[in-house]
Amino acid sequence: DGLDVDSCENVLVINSSFDVGDDAICIKSGKNEDGRRRARPCRNLIVDNCIVFHGHGGFVVGSEMSGGVQNIKVTNCRFLGTDVGLRFKSCRGRGGVVEDIYIEDIVMMNIPTEPLLFDLHYGGKSAVEAAAEGASPFDVEFVPADETTPQFKDIFIRNVKCSGAARAMYFNGIPEKNIENIVVENCEIVSDKGADLRYSDGVVLRNVKITQSEGEGFSVANCKDVLIEDCSDASGDDIRIFKHNSKNVKVR
Repeated sequence: DGLDVDSCENVLVINSSFDVGDDAICIKSGKNEDGRRRARPCRNLIVDNCIVFHGHGGFVVGSEMSGGVQNIKVTNCRFLGTDVGLRFKSCRGRGGVVEDIYIEDIVMMNIPTEPLLFDLHYGGKSAVEAAAEGASPFDVEFVPADETTPQFKDIFIRNVKCSGAARAMYFNGIPEKNIENIVVENCEIVSDKGADLRYSDGVVLRNVKITQSEGEGFSVANCKDVLIEDCSDASGDDIRIFKHNSKNVKVR
């Protein structure tokens, strides 16, 4: 990793550059039972005017986030050739809550997977390795939530431009605790495939322009209360949406 900020408070990461073999700017707070017992969240961070040339992720939260992550602002960054741009990752067994993350004014180029990734099924592989295994099934077995269940919620992303990605975005949640209240606004993404949302609740995509070369612009599976507003895809304003077992998906 380029920089691991683990269970820290009041940190500034400014005017820095990274060119690494794993994640670049990575936010953590301990792993599994040990992290939950210490209960030391990583919070009150500002990341501004940074550039990442290579790495598994540009700005990353997790997967060791068992003590929680709170109140992070990321602005004016460039990710040029990272496997993923904004990467949020965890898995069952971690626990912890990631919340109150504010990201804006991000430029990306040549992203082999997704500029925006939420993955609650992280298995230790890079996003490129995971993508090579092929598509995952839409339906995932429900497991009762407990203290080991991780959660991503209240994350706000705006003003993102990405030129060249395999998929516009991928939200890969879990049925027992959906990815919740993610707002993505004012984004332009050129990609091979569109946005793929799974097991997510209360997602808002507003003024998101996806220019995909194949398939639908937006896919929504096992989600509820999704708003797709003033968005467009390769077909124009009359966007193409694939829906599977989802409730209250509004397009306007």
